[in-house]
Formats: sequence, structure tokens, C-alpha cells
Amino acid sequence: MSASEGELLGPLTWGGPFGSAVLKATPEDFRVTEILDLELEGAGEHLWLLIEKRNLNTEEVARLLARAAGLKLKDVSYAGLKDRKAITRQWFSMQLPGQADPDFSALWNDDLICIESRRHRRKLQRGAHRANHFAIRLTGLQADSRLLDDCLRKIAERGVPNYFGPQRFGRDGSNLFDARRWAERGGLPPARGTRSRLLSTARSLLFNRVLARRVTDETWDRVLPGDCLAFTDSRSQFPASRLEDNDPRLAALDVHPTGPLWGKGEPAVEGAILDMEKAEVEGEPQLATWLISADLEQSRRILRLPLKALTWHYPSPDCLELEFTLPTGCFATAVIRELVRLAEEPGGGLESET
Repeated sequence: MSASEGELLGPLTWGGPFGSAVLKATPEDFRVTEILDLELEGAGEHLWLLIEKRNLNTEEVARLLARAAGLKLKDVSYAGLKDRKAITRQWFSMQLPGQADPDFSALWNDDLICIESRRHRRKLQRGAHRANHFAIRLTGLQADSRLLDDCLRKIAERGVPNYFGPQRFGRDGSNLFDARRWAERGGLPPARGTRSRLLSTARSLLFNRVLARRVTDETWDRVLPGDCLAFTDSRSQFPASRLEDNDPRLAALDVHPTGPLWGKGEPAVEGAILDMEKAEVEGEPQLATWLISADLEQSRRILRLPLKALTWHYPSPDCLELEFTLPTGCFATAVIRELVRLAEEPGGGLESET
């Protein structure tokens, strides 16, 4: 059974959508650039490459690099997954102890370009980038620009709910369908990649359910007694009781309430917030039990998604161009859906995936 976007995500916040548009009519309409959180040393046994790709997904590029370097696929690392129908710049690394840099010249073409290569003493880890910068063009726009401008100003000031995007759940919710089947069996897929993908799908649904409840209650961007808080760019968390009244970091979109990424362990919230989260999670008892049995540690994710350096303009009346930066693991879908309905399926690639 297919699932709609409304079932997988939740209610909107700023009164939209205000019309319709097409996303990714061409790869040039969707550009993503990874922003690293470290300085490469220029020496070491790991070769790092900044690759610009077009009409290729991340795993396809990893396979090409592995083949050219004479390595196994598992020896090529990347920080996050990026979509095929887009122009993206992302980092790859490979371990080459005592070896010279391989000759990749036969790989480069109009769709695959090496922007930079540097050595480093460590491999690239998943989620090692700090953020992703997006440049998005919405074409075939049919919307009132005054309403869009007003909404965008609100988003710049207050952010949007940090939903996991519909592509996390697969086309028509196919990943969620598969996750529920495995949860009913009480087992785990033997393939590591499939197992990770379906567990992430289950966690994402439970998180979106909690976030949707707080959007409905208009508390998604407010600190309530019993909340667990976190900073935008840090995985550390702390109880709401430690936040002073009128702390400017909340209004500055530096500190946010969080929701659960379900698993084993004690919840980090208490009181009425704990009761609400348990009630929402208990709406999917098989998925919740499955996540615990998979030995996943419970963690937290910020409920509010801040956008850095949001800008926009209209090259023509039927086109809106947006630029902004999102933290890792967050979805541009959460921004776009507040503005317009997409005339075509996103088809993935709207995420900043850890």
C-alpha cells in the first residue's frame, strides 16, 4: 500500500503551499556542495578527492574510483549520499599506504570532474561534513510571489519543522512497507546496507510522528518543561531546566528542542513531554519494538531546522531560485514543501544525508 507525503511527514507551519512548481527539470536546477568541518593536512596514507558529479549517484562514483584505483568498493569512503539528478560536489577518500596517487584521468568528463585532491592521515567518515549548501531552481512556478516572499522571511527568521523528507521512505513509502514487514517477522535484513536503510526509515517515521504532534500543538519551536535541548551544530544535549529564561540562543536559532530517534535506553525527556512521545511511538508498536531489538541506542534530533544565509530571487515570473545551507542529516524538502507543491515527484536527492 502506498503512503502519501502527508502521512509520512506532517502538517505545514507557515500557511502554504502557495502554488506549484517543478523541481529538477534539469540537473542544473539542483546543486549541492558539502562543507567540511576539518582542514586536510596535505600528507598521509589517505587520498581525499573533491568530486563534482552530474547524473551520477554517490555509490556509482565510488565504484568508478575503486575500479580505477584497484581497490575494493568498501575501501572508498564518503561522508554522505547525494542524488543522481543534480550537480553535487562531495568528498571521497581511499586508503593508499605507501602508494602514489592513482591515475584517474580516464574517468574525468563533463559529468565527472575532480575539483581538488589532498592527502590526509585519516579516512573520511560518514557524517564528517559540517553542512551542505544548496542552490535550487524551481521552474514552472505558479504562485503569488508576495505570499512566497512573506513565507520565506518567516522561514529565515524562525526556521521550519525538521521533518525527514519523503525520499527517506522510498517511492510511495516502499522503504516503510519493507521495514514493517521485517518488524512483523521480528528479524533483520542480512544485507548491511538494506538493514541500515530500513532501520533508519522506521526511526524517521517515529520522529516525524512526534514532530507532527508538536507542530499541531504549535510547540515545535518552543521549549517546554521536560524538554531535551541541543545545539544546531553539536550532538551534545542538555535538559531544558539548564536553559535560562529568555536565553538569546533560542531566538538566534542556535538551540532547539529535540525529538526521539527511537531505540534502547532511557528517554532524555520527562514529564508531559515524555508521556506525549511515548504515546506517539506506541502508535507504531511493532516498529518501536523492532528498533529496540536491533540494539540501536536511543538518541535525539533537533525539531527545528534553521537555514543559514537564505537568499532568493526570481529570474523570471515562473522561476524561483533559492540558496541556503543546512546542517548534515537535514532535508531541503522540509523547506520547499512549505512554499509550493511539486508538480513532479522529488525522486530523492533533496537531503543532506549523514
